[in-house]
Amino acid sequence: MSEAKLEHINVTVSDPLATAALLVYLFDWQIRWQGDAIQGGFSVHVGGDASYLALYSRSCNNKRSSDPHNQLLGLNHLGIVVDDLNAVEKKVFAAGLKTHSHADYEPGQRFYFEDNDGLEIEVISY
Repeated sequence: MSEAKLEHINVTVSDPLATAALLVYLFDWQIRWQGDAIQGGFSVHVGGDASYLALYSRSCNNKRSSDPHNQLLGLNHLGIVVDDLNAVEKKVFAAGLKTHSHADYEPGQRFYFEDNDGLEIEVISY
């Protein structure tokens, strides 16, 4: 039996095209698909060949109202592994975003940032 692999995560955002553009810029990903989605929504699939994020929105979405760490099934953060942590951090700054919680530990280094919706992303280099 082969190992199961994560194919995608679906996240509700305020503007799927803007979030996808940021992720393409930061991580050299590509838009795999975009179009109409369930319940009158719109989705953009962004990532690589093996996995992607499905970024979803519809007109009646509410803004995030509380810390996801304190709610059942809340999304705490996305973890993305990169080869060059410093290069990605420079792109995060160039996008007008701030980084925090830098850590250098065995087996790697990391930092976090939040996008314009407050989605926390952890960037890791091993």
